[in-house]
Amino acid sequence: MNKTVKYAPIKRGIALKPLSRDHHHGLLLCWKIRTGLKKEIDTARIKKFTDWFFNNNLVNHFSDEEELIFPLLGSNHEYVRKAVAEHRRLKRLFEDTVDPRRSLSLIEEELERHIRFEERIMFPAIERVASEKELSLIMAIHTETTKVEDWGDPFWI
Repeated sequence: MNKTVKYAPIKRGIALKPLSRDHHHGLLLCWKIRTGLKKEIDTARIKKFTDWFFNNNLVNHFSDEEELIFPLLGSNHEYVRKAVAEHRRLKRLFEDTVDPRRSLSLIEEELERHIRFEERIMFPAIERVASEKELSLIMAIHTETTKVEDWGDPFWI
């Protein structure tokens, strides 16, 4: 019997909502990669899209998290060390040109796992320790970074 784990919707404070919306778009990227691979779409088509998404969205998103959000827990916090290491690993996977099909498969798995970790574990920890002033500063500086544009080659359809 296949049991599907159901999670209650996460109540996110207003300061981190733009980052959570970015995460939603990251999960959609994972779904698009998974769908493209399942349909046996040419790897170059999928890679072109993931390169665009990485350069236009994830680079800024990772930077915002590392510069604005993670410091609220402290640079030596286990969650921060884990998230930064995952950012580095994901960056290497996006930049891999040796075996792009393998990298796309790993991106799809690891990015989804990373997003779930940040949403379910890291962000709640940040919201518990951040002051109202710190959260207000995040709101003033950070806006949603994900650019959702009509991609000319919707390989996932």
